[in-house]
Parts: sequence; C-alpha cells; structure tokens
Amino acid sequence: MTPTDRESPEPRGSRADASERLITVRSAPGALPLVGHLVRLARNPLGFLRSLPEHGDLVWVRAGRRKALVVCAPDLTRQVLRDDRTFDKGGPIFDRAREIVGNGLASCPHGDHRRQRRLVQPAFHSSRLPGYAQAMTEHIDALTRSWHDGQEIDVLTEMLTLTTRILTVTTFGNALTPAATGTLLDDIAVVLAGVTRRALIPPPLDRLPTPANRRYQQALERLHLTTRRIVADHRAEAADGDDLLTRLMAARDTAPPAADEHAPPGAGLSDAELDDQVMTFLLGGVETAATALSWALHWLAGHPSVLNRLHAEADLVLEGRAATLDDLPRLELTARILTETLRLSPPIWIFTRITTAPTELGGLRLPAGTVVVISPYLVHHRPDLHPGPELFDPDRWAPQHTPPPARDAFLAFGGGARKCIGDTFGLTEAALALSTVAARWHLSPVPGHECRPAPGAALTPRGLRIRVTARPHPPADAAAPPRSPTQAPDSPCPPDGSTVRRAGTRPPGPTPNGPRDR
Repeated sequence: MTPTDRESPEPRGSRADASERLITVRSAPGALPLVGHLVRLARNPLGFLRSLPEHGDLVWVRAGRRKALVVCAPDLTRQVLRDDRTFDKGGPIFDRAREIVGNGLASCPHGDHRRQRRLVQPAFHSSRLPGYAQAMTEHIDALTRSWHDGQEIDVLTEMLTLTTRILTVTTFGNALTPAATGTLLDDIAVVLAGVTRRALIPPPLDRLPTPANRRYQQALERLHLTTRRIVADHRAEAADGDDLLTRLMAARDTAPPAADEHAPPGAGLSDAELDDQVMTFLLGGVETAATALSWALHWLAGHPSVLNRLHAEADLVLEGRAATLDDLPRLELTARILTETLRLSPPIWIFTRITTAPTELGGLRLPAGTVVVISPYLVHHRPDLHPGPELFDPDRWAPQHTPPPARDAFLAFGGGARKCIGDTFGLTEAALALSTVAARWHLSPVPGHECRPAPGAALTPRGLRIRVTARPHPPADAAAPPRSPTQAPDSPCPPDGSTVRRAGTRPPGPTPNGPRDR
C-alpha cells in the first residue's frame, strides 16, 4: 500500500494541494495492485463494510482505478444526506441506474429533483392511502389463502409475486393481465441483476453480445414498451381512476421555478417523464418491499419466541382475517419487527453520492467529483450504535427500551430531501402482509436448506424456504401479546455472506421501502 493510498484526501488523479488536508484519512487494508479492494468486495462485501469503522469515520476504498470515500459515522452521513446540492446523486451505481430509469425521481440530479418531487408527492398523499391499502389487503388475502398446510414456500418468489401484483394494480389500475404481470416480474428480475453487474464492470464489457447481456437488453426493452403503452392508453382514454399513473398525469406544478429549473409554471409530466417515473416505481418498489418481507419471515421462522408473540398480537387484532388499514395502530409488535428487520437486513444496503463543488466533510477537504459511499448496513451493524448488532431483537425499538437508538443511526430510507417518497406506502404494505401471515400461518425453517445474504441491487435472502403450517382461528377473547424486556434471539443468523443452515434450528417513522428515492 502506497503512502498516497493511505493518506490522500482526494481521489487519485486530483491536483488538490496536500496543504489543504485538515485530517489524515486511511485507506482500507487489503488493496491489491490494479484491482484495489475488488477482491475483498467480491468475497465478502458485508464483512468488508463492517470492518471499516475501525479505521476511522471516513475511509478510502478502491475498485480498480476508481476511488471512493466511505462514510462510517452517522453525523457525517446526516451532513451528506441533508446537503443534496453539494452531495448530489452520482457514482457508478447511479450512472448505471440512469441508463435504465432515465431521469426519474430516484436518479435525477438536484436541479430536477424539487420539481419532480412536487409533481409526484400528491400521488403519495395520506388521503390516497386507503385506496392503495384496500388493493394491498385483497392481494395479501388471496396469496395467504393460496398456501396449503405443510407447504414449503420459496419465500422471495412468493413475496416478489405479491409486491409486483400490488404495485402494478396501484400504479396502473387493471391495465395488465395476470400473464403480463408475470412477464413484468421476470423482466424486472433480469434488469435488477444486470444493474449490479454493470456497476462493477467496465462499460465496454456490457456491450458484448453475451447471453446475459442479450437477456438484459431484451428485458429492458420490454419493460419500456409496456410502460409506454400503458401511458399512451391512459392518455387516450383520459383515465380518471385512483391509480398512481392517473394521479401523476393529472399533476401540475404551480410553484414558481427556481433558478436552476427550466419547466414553466403549471407544466405537468411529459410522456417521457412519466415513463421514467413508472420505471422508477417498478424497479425501486418491487424488489425492496419483497426483500424486506422475506427477511422478516426468515427472522421470525428462526426465532419462535418472537413469532409466538406476533401470533398473539395477530389473534387479538385480526381473529384470522386479513389485516386492513384500520388495524395498523394496534399492530405495535408488527411495526417493531419490521423496523428491526430493516436494521439487521436493510434491502438498500449501499448507495453513493458525488460532490458537485469543493467541500469539507469531517475535517477533510474534498474536490468536486469525489464519490462518497453511504452504507445503511454498515451503520446499522456498528456495536456502539446498536448493542448486539447481529442479534434479531425487535424490543430494542420499544418505547421503554434504554438506551434509546442513537440519532441518525437508522438509514434504511436515506434522509434529507431525497428520503424515500414511498415509505408510508411500503410500511403499510409490509405491516398488512406480515400480520396477515401471522394470523393464518405458523412459520418454521425447512431442514437441509441454506439461506445466505446476496448483496446485489438489494440485499436479498438467497435460498430461503419456509414451511407454513395452518393455524386455527383464535378464540374471541385471545390474550394480548406479552410485553417483555429486550430478549436474546433463539438462533442468531450470521449477517455476512456465510452460509446459514436452516435445519431445525420503528424507531417511530422508519418504514419498509416503497419506490426508492435515495
């Protein structure tokens, strides 16, 4: 490792004077010539991230010739997320995302974001939630009735099917047939897998005529054709429904444009902008919500004492029926389980920003063009912020728990002006699904199957299978779930890339992911 790798506060190739350094920032150990830290990232990305805080609040890493600054401290993360003008969307991940979703809400630069947010926000207003929640309940009810006693389910596949159906009907209304929805789900999976791979390989390689590249391009073209056709049909029919697309088409921006905004007052979204927003919702809202639900079911299957308490809550509130929006205020344990799931296994485990002007972060002067990395997974697994960080403990989020969670130590939905716009949508979807499953089914691991985290576009659980056993309807006077102090889990699961053998063995506000807006 060279002195430049260890101490330089600027990206390789910058001509910033060394006298501008206010502090010394170390590089992560283990960098190799030419490839940098790519080997460590490929072998165990989660373990690599967890190791970085011991080297400082800011740590340099290299992927090939690309150098990036990883932010390990929550106060510095807050600074980055709140100053979205200086720390704008950018870096390899977002550069590739723009190739797919265009200039949508999750990927657009700061200059376009405020107008887009004003136009999109009304579609996610709380007054719209009852209509969305009704569709959620109907699809959750249908899915949980389709299982049979003793069935082994592929959890991620089931949850992806559920979240795709919910998102397509809330976004498009009834514009897609079941067969078209199935094709859409397959294409989304192919495209999301391609995004991650393209963020790590040189651009020329993704243009080679390999089978994987052809599948990716074909799936992406079908997705765009589908969204453009539906937008055109909605325009032609002058649709007047309650779906997201209809609301987006009706939105008008009446605010005076800022100096860096170009659209005239009163303008709505063009067809191209609608296509970008819909692609953002599909690619950002399907996998993240399904991943959060899958991890929640995984942790519950491995922690029977928590699952039994959830059964008691569901019996008291639901009595065997599917959950509705009106039930959510009484599903307190459900909310804590989801929050703890998102802390332990955040679907959005890493994202980037890029500096648009010279700035200072934690005493380090950064030139324009510096790639800054933020990892919710890293912050969520710091033992000084979350004691026993590898343990699944929903009671750490109970109001009476001491000490309370550290400020800015929960990053599952980003923060600042770019915080996830679909957080309430996602929380509602996940809470309705999780409580309905608990009301009807007991969950247990399937012996001989392995579950392991698979870091990609989202942090998915690979190989997760669970056996569902039908539960009897509860008596009318079912007891309330016991409130207990923080308890240790029944069987902790390693959070890194190591294999997990499955044999026998909020804070207020955070919510599972809807469409990404990081």
